[in-house]
Amino acid sequence: MSPHDRPLREPADIPAELAQARRTIDNIDAALVHLLAERFACTKRVGVLKAEKNLPPADPEREARQITRLRGLADDSGLDPVFAEKFLRFIVDEVIRHHEAIAVEVRGDEANSGETK
Repeated sequence: MSPHDRPLREPADIPAELAQARRTIDNIDAALVHLLAERFACTKRVGVLKAEKNLPPADPEREARQITRLRGLADDSGLDPVFAEKFLRFIVDEVIRHHEAIAVEVRGDEANSGETK
């Protein structure tokens, strides 16, 4: 366990119930970061595959389906669907930015390997 995985220490004068709720939030935040890291590792592989197959970095049809799906999950979970969509859009925009960079890198590698043949 990384020292960053540990919940923050609360001052002694904080009520126990509040301290416990904050520890729970800290644990959830840590899990979210780890899940995002795992998600971005997967999307990096997708970006490489797209670049190798000369596919565009963005897939608006899939993104629209994902947003619809996530909004439904949010609604089912009692989370604001508008917030869920904003959250996913933020992540997808970052993924697309990564995919664009990967495409440039892969094309550069292909161009360089073509020059040496």
